[in-house]
Amino acid sequence: MAAHFVVKLDKRSLKTPGGNILALPASKRLAASLVAHEWEKQEKMIKPHALPMTSIVSRAIDGLRDPETHAQVREALLNFHEEHPPALVRLQAEHWEPLIQRIEKDYGVKINIIKSLFGAGQPPATKRILAAVIEDFDEWELAALERSVYSTKSFLTGFALVKGHLSVDDLANVAQVEVLSQIETWGEVEDSHDVDYRDIRRQLGSAACLLADA
Repeated sequence: MAAHFVVKLDKRSLKTPGGNILALPASKRLAASLVAHEWEKQEKMIKPHALPMTSIVSRAIDGLRDPETHAQVREALLNFHEEHPPALVRLQAEHWEPLIQRIEKDYGVKINIIKSLFGAGQPPATKRILAAVIEDFDEWELAALERSVYSTKSFLTGFALVKGHLSVDDLANVAQVEVLSQIETWGEVEDSHDVDYRDIRRQLGSAACLLADA
């Protein structure tokens, strides 16, 4: 397949769950290498959790080339802030406010900080402007956005990842301010907080690698 990378397993092209050949454009050398590496590490029993690159690439190929699915993924903005406890308020100010301020400045929008489940939501102009931005995302960018939003439960963190506003580690900290607050207050729970720490970085890292033109 010209100008594409195709991963081979026993001389056969790797396919997505949808039956498509898992082919990446030549600009996605890093992503293709990581997909191949994931399969090299697989043993007799396939471990889906150990295939984050394969799954995000498959999602882009199988689903996000379809205009209807593409449109469904580009949906509402959601932001929720707590007013207590103090450790959480401080961590939100430290990690969230710089990100919100940057997006407001770069795109000329207003992001409401909602402090109640019954908040008024985001201004229509904000939704319209950011919706127009992501409407131009290709399948790779939208797959990265979707993975990041689902992993962090925040549109803004996913958007920031695709636009390169923050590193994976910084965005993981933004997404986990509540967990960081709990650790600061009560201490770390072994086999829980440490697992979450690695998992969020694995998910965001796979999205960042998919975006890389390398």
